Amino acid sequence: MNYPEYLDYNATTPCEEEVIAAMLPYFSTHFGNASSRNHPYGWMAEQALEEARGALASLIGAQSKEVIFTSGATESLNLAIKGVFEIYSGQKQHYITCQTEHKAVLDCFAQLEKQGAEVTYLPVNSAGEIDLQNLEAQVRDYTKLICLMWANNETGVIHPITEIAQLAEKYRLIFLTDAVQAVGKISVHTQGIHLMAFSAHKMYGPKGVGALYIRYNHPLPKPLAQIHGGGHEKGFRSGTLNVAAIVGFGKAASLRMQNREAEAMRLGILRDSLESQLLSLPGVRINGSSRNRLSHVCNVAIEGVEGEELLQRISLKVAISSGSACSSISPKPSHVLQAMGLPSDLGRASIRFSLGKNTTAKSIELTFPWIKSVIEQLRNT
Repeated sequence: MNYPEYLDYNATTPCEEEVIAAMLPYFSTHFGNASSRNHPYGWMAEQALEEARGALASLIGAQSKEVIFTSGATESLNLAIKGVFEIYSGQKQHYITCQTEHKAVLDCFAQLEKQGAEVTYLPVNSAGEIDLQNLEAQVRDYTKLICLMWANNETGVIHPITEIAQLAEKYRLIFLTDAVQAVGKISVHTQGIHLMAFSAHKMYGPKGVGALYIRYNHPLPKPLAQIHGGGHEKGFRSGTLNVAAIVGFGKAASLRMQNREAEAMRLGILRDSLESQLLSLPGVRINGSSRNRLSHVCNVAIEGVEGEELLQRISLKVAISSGSACSSISPKPSHVLQAMGLPSDLGRASIRFSLGKNTTAKSIELTFPWIKSVIEQLRNT
C-alpha cells in the first residue's frame, strides 16, 4: 500500500526496530510464564519483566515496585478511578476532573455518577488551560480524588502538574494524572502524584500494554483491583502477563531516556516551521496555548471549509487527525475544542498534526503545499 505521510503520532507510534528485536525472543525461545517460578522458563520471563519494570520506573522517577502492568492506559485509568471509588464505598464521594480529559477518563466518571458519586468537571479558558484558584475552590470535605491529564492529546496543552500536586497534598487528596502523551516525550516526575497512567504505543512500543504508577510511601488508600483471578501484580491486576509486550515497553522506555530531549527539540523546530506556514494562510488559527504545549503538536482551526471533507481530502496524502484516535471521523466537533469555546463550525474544521521520529524537513515540505491546495479547493467550491 502507498501510505500517506504520517503526522498522527499522538494516535499511535511505530515500534522502534530495537523494540521489535528485544521482543522477538519472548515469543519463541523465552516463552515462559512469569508466574512459573519452578523452572528456568519462568525465571527468564520473570527476570525480563522486572528489568522492564525498572526501565519504566527510571523513566518516570519511581521505584520499580510502584509500576503495575496493564493492557493499556484505558485499563490503567479504569483501575485507578473505579478502584478508588470502591475504596470509599458507602461514603459520600466527590471527584474533580476537567472537561478536556480523554474519553477514557470522562466515561469512567460518567459511570461513577450513575452510582452516586458527585463529579466536578473544571472548565478551561480559550487556550485550554485550567484555573488553579477555581480548582482549589471546588474542593469539598468529601472530595476523594483529583484527576487531571499531564498533556492534552488533542491540543498538546500541558497542565501545571507540580502546582496541582501541591494542592492535592494540601487537602490530602489522591492525585491521578493521565500522562499518556507526556511520558517518553517530556520530563515527568512522581512528586506529589499518587497514580499515573501511561502506555507503550505512544512512545514507540507495542500496542496492548500499559502501566499504572501506584505511589507506595503515602497514607492515602490505594485503588482496589478491578480484575481478579490469581493476584498478579501485587494483587492490583490479575492475569498472565504479556511478557513480550512488556519487554518491548521496557526497551522503548530505555530508548526514550536516551533521546527524549534532543528529539523534542528537533520536532519543535519542525512543528514551528509547519505552524508558521499554516498561519500564513488566511482564516487559520491555533487551538490551544502557545506557552505550555508539547513541542510536536499543532492543532489548527480553518475557516471557510467543511470539516469532514477537509479531513478526508487531506488524509489522501497526509495522515492526520481531527482529535482523539478513539473517535472515528465524525461531523461532531471535538469535546476538547467545545470546552475551549470554539464555535461548532470551527471545531469541526480543526485538524491535529502530531510529529514523530520519522518526520523530517522533507515531510513538512511535502505537507504544507498539499494542505494549502486542499483548503483553496474547498473554499472555491
